[in-house]
Amino acid sequence: MEDCTPLFTFGIIADIQYADKEDGFNFLRTRRRYYRNSLELLRSANRVWKEEPVNPSFILQLGDVIDGFNKKYEASDRALETVVSEFDNCLVKVHHVWGNHEFYNFNRNSLFASPINSGTKLAPGSNFIDDEIYAYHFSPAPKFRFVVLDAYDLSIIGRDPNHEKYNKAMKILKEQNTNNDLNHPPVSGWLEQRFVKFNGAFSQEQLQWLDKVLTLADQKHERVTILSHLPVHPESADPICLAWNYDAMLSILHSHKSVICFIAGHDHDGGYHKDASGIHHLTLEGVIETHPDSNAFGTVYVYEDQMVLKGNGRILDRVLVYPSPY
Repeated sequence: MEDCTPLFTFGIIADIQYADKEDGFNFLRTRRRYYRNSLELLRSANRVWKEEPVNPSFILQLGDVIDGFNKKYEASDRALETVVSEFDNCLVKVHHVWGNHEFYNFNRNSLFASPINSGTKLAPGSNFIDDEIYAYHFSPAPKFRFVVLDAYDLSIIGRDPNHEKYNKAMKILKEQNTNNDLNHPPVSGWLEQRFVKFNGAFSQEQLQWLDKVLTLADQKHERVTILSHLPVHPESADPICLAWNYDAMLSILHSHKSVICFIAGHDHDGGYHKDASGIHHLTLEGVIETHPDSNAFGTVYVYEDQMVLKGNGRILDRVLVYPSPY
């Protein structure tokens, strides 16, 4: 890295889960959640991004931007407007990933029509895979590409119960999880814990689309970073947070030289693993369970040979050297 000036930079933040309500706890009542203060931490992140010597080219919001409690209080639209307004203060493009809490609040049609459908404002050539799957790619600079994936493409949340993918997802869940409450993980097996209602999978159609995108990136000698709400490597997150078909995704990632990093949210404790192919799996700590005296966001500096993550609060600094060159 002869020149210390980055080619470009971008911000990352995950699991804000804002709601205008008193603090509470997670599903298992083991972690405190700071619903109102999550907005303050987003504001703090905005201030830091604005003061960066090199302004971020864009921000990556990795899903669960508002909490599912908003649905209960009929506050989903108001909460989303509040958080989106704060993101608008970034003054740069925000790429929104959709997580389970988006689907607790809205159905797919509503999300596609919402301000957090960030794929519709892209330049021609970076379109969606189709009008039902929220997956797209974009290139912020020559030789670099980012791919946003839809980890709830195959899921029982966000899909109409009459939809083919809902029925397929339910079949998968009930084959793997015999609990009456499908939010409780199976009692047997470690990796089998991922088969819960609040997770999902990538459809075969989406996997084939990604394979084609990465094949083209290989040919162009691009460096690709992939974004998903759900992690896909067992060493980068608690198994209860993994995508159902994480193994199918890993198989595709490992068959392409272009992939350098997979960034996810969902596991509020965060995690990191560099796999045997040299791909970095970064799971970002969640804002919602971050104490008001701390924070959880980062800025990534992109260079020719590596990305450097400068973390804030709970997020650690990391140097992400790219896998072997072409």
